[in-house]
Amino acid sequence: MIGSPVDFSFKHLSAVSDTLSDEPNPGARPLKRNSEQKFHSRALRLNNNNITDLIGLMDTISGLLVEPTRLAWLDLSFNDIPHIDPVRTLPPVPGSHSASRSTLVVSAWKQYLAHVIATLPHLKTMDFSAVTKQERELASIWQKGRNQRKSTSHSKVNRVFPI
Repeated sequence: MIGSPVDFSFKHLSAVSDTLSDEPNPGARPLKRNSEQKFHSRALRLNNNNITDLIGLMDTISGLLVEPTRLAWLDLSFNDIPHIDPVRTLPPVPGSHSASRSTLVVSAWKQYLAHVIATLPHLKTMDFSAVTKQERELASIWQKGRNQRKSTSHSKVNRVFPI
């Protein structure tokens, strides 16, 4: 059973994990929980807070939702996330179709978009706009470049040079 979105928007949260000790906003429909008090939902709203990084995001999602791998919508818009390094740990979420970006510095946006599209291959919309074929192609190129850099860096011999 899929329930209403779990809404932690406008709660003045400074960390994603703050949701584990707070109650979500009431919605038009009541939230359904299991015996472990996890929510039956595929949508999580963390928008309009003071979140500065995504440390512990997956642990938090697992702590909140009955089926965390079925998350289809994650809204991180209008937070204070200055860079995307922690997002690189975002694992593929099967079935994700929609996402909304957090407020990021403009120079990081293209890398962020490419990462999200490469990580969530079923994503159809980003910030309420359709993901284009060109964006998918650029994300694929970006991902291949990242994989090449990783394999190249792992094959290098570590050398110590005197100072």
